[in-house]
Amino acid sequence: MKGLSPRVLLALERFNRAYPWDHNAHYHRWIRRQLPKRFGRALDIGSGSGDLARLLARRATAVVAVDSDPVITAQAQKLTPAALPVTFTVADAAAEIPAGPYDVITCVATLHHLPFDHALDCFGRHLAPGGTLVILGLSRAKDPMDRILGLIAIPANAAMGWLKNKGRPSPPPVSMTAPTRSADMTFEDIVRRTRDILPGARPRRRLFWRYTLVWKRP
Repeated sequence: MKGLSPRVLLALERFNRAYPWDHNAHYHRWIRRQLPKRFGRALDIGSGSGDLARLLARRATAVVAVDSDPVITAQAQKLTPAALPVTFTVADAAAEIPAGPYDVITCVATLHHLPFDHALDCFGRHLAPGGTLVILGLSRAKDPMDRILGLIAIPANAAMGWLKNKGRPSPPPVSMTAPTRSADMTFEDIVRRTRDILPGARPRRRLFWRYTLVWKRP
């Protein structure tokens, strides 16, 4: 948001706190469009409050949902109907992914918390032949395209907050209460390093300070 005055930035921050919305959940529908209508085992990395894991469970034989935070994992378990085939696991995704293979792996707003190269290599190895990896990630803004998308996202973000909250101030959703940290890799870094680890992967810049990456294992 470089170039905006401190007064404007403060006003935007106050507005966003009053009308919060989950930028990651906004992309859940898009994520599901990248996946088959039915599939076997799925792995959701950084599952948080379990929203995406529960959506995947409506198509999957079984879903393993992994998060390093035991508190939010316990909340996710309570929010999940017993009939859904989801297993929530507290684990460090950088070190101990439950054994695969998986037909689907999703990773939402988590990859920037992990060693990038190691995590991508690990995801690729745990994916079954013909399986699909879908990542929604955060990158560090650097070049003019990042700045253009960032400027477009500012009014769009406010409009979405107003619409999703129906014009009424609201508390933040459970999925937004976990601590986060800023990304340190630029989008160009991500494209270059992904090319070496997962040939044929498709990284794309997205609105609301996000990027997506889709890879199908041969």
